[in-house]
Amino acid sequence: MNFTLNISEKIRSITFEKNIIHIGEVKKFDGNIIYADPFPAPIGSLCLIKDCDQNEIISEVIGFDENYNMLAVLGQNPNLIIGCKVKLIDDGKNINVDENILGRVTDAFGEPLDDEPLHYMKDNWPLVGKVMNPLKRKPVTKPLDVGIKVINSLLTIGQGQRIGIVAGSGVGKSILIKMMSQFTTADVVVIGLIGERAREVGVMVQSLFNDENKSKITVVAVPADRSPLMRVRGANRATAIAEYFRSKNKNVLLIMDSLTRIAHAKREIGLSLGEQPTSKGYPPSVISMIPNLIERTGNSDTSEGSITAFYTVLADADDHNDPVVDTSRAILDGHILLSRNNAQMGMYPAVDITNSVSRVMNDIINPEHLDVASKFRAHVSSYIENKDLIMMGGYVQGKDKILDEAILMWPKIIDFIAQKEDEKIDYNECLSRLLKLYNE
Repeated sequence: MNFTLNISEKIRSITFEKNIIHIGEVKKFDGNIIYADPFPAPIGSLCLIKDCDQNEIISEVIGFDENYNMLAVLGQNPNLIIGCKVKLIDDGKNINVDENILGRVTDAFGEPLDDEPLHYMKDNWPLVGKVMNPLKRKPVTKPLDVGIKVINSLLTIGQGQRIGIVAGSGVGKSILIKMMSQFTTADVVVIGLIGERAREVGVMVQSLFNDENKSKITVVAVPADRSPLMRVRGANRATAIAEYFRSKNKNVLLIMDSLTRIAHAKREIGLSLGEQPTSKGYPPSVISMIPNLIERTGNSDTSEGSITAFYTVLADADDHNDPVVDTSRAILDGHILLSRNNAQMGMYPAVDITNSVSRVMNDIINPEHLDVASKFRAHVSSYIENKDLIMMGGYVQGKDKILDEAILMWPKIIDFIAQKEDEKIDYNECLSRLLKLYNE
């Protein structure tokens, strides 16, 4: 009997206590996808490949079938041949994170980009987040001060809201998100610079960090020249960091620049795997990724923390019906549209007030604020619709009461919208100026 028990214990120790190392070989490589032996590895797992020069290359499992594991290299120009060894090193499901990440700039794997050592981080969080119960999520009930006059007063943002910043190129998007990151009332600010030009990443980081706010900001930067997998992982990592601090009862500001570049990276991965492009060149995996990423933010279902998220969405050639723009607008709690016409007239921030909306604004502001904001929007809309007629002298005063008021107030309206990029105006001051504008 004792002999049988001893044998059972030994078998159990062999089965459960020894780490099994999964190793395979490269079977083929088409320049994008590596096909290796089909050892057990879930999608998202990280593997180490030794190339023909014995350099170690990190790759990620992006698919598999009965014949092959399909991997994508996370670096550039791998020197691979058939027979290169592939070893599973991590399931890729968790990231290390704690307060030591604040004040730092890291890449998609958490490696520091600021030439300083990164202290050991004791906690971990799932890279793709934790599923939340929608019925237990706390509603958006409290205004958030972003320090920008036109947004605080006319497009009031709620704590825990998700907003898109829809813009073409050269209309002041980068300046707007820099102002938000510096002025917004938040315990922690997480910025994901994904797929942007390396030069812009450097300039943005230098402008963000100062003695006053360095202790509450962290940046995840993955420039445009990195692999598509790195860009998608960087977006997930930035979101995971925000989720971690939300679980610690922190009010987090997450700025993701840009959702479009993340979608482009996911499109590259999907097309490499043979997905069919269905909507203007985007495969189905892109359209499903966008809500998965966005729904991770917002108010928590288990803590008092929140994530207020701003996602920049590039409208290529000012096409606001692009699939990424369309899908994100349907999921987000509102959008801020930046107008090229406003930018060309020197109106900064170049917010298109009439075509922008905050879906929670009516629920979180008082009736007086709502009434005055509605009047302001009506005046702006009326003036812009009739601008050409006014400029040509074709409008006769007295025909339209709202337009008459808009013409009279237009210089004050322009002055109210304008704000210098280094000028912070808090929520109460913004509301006071708006009410004063209509009570003079």
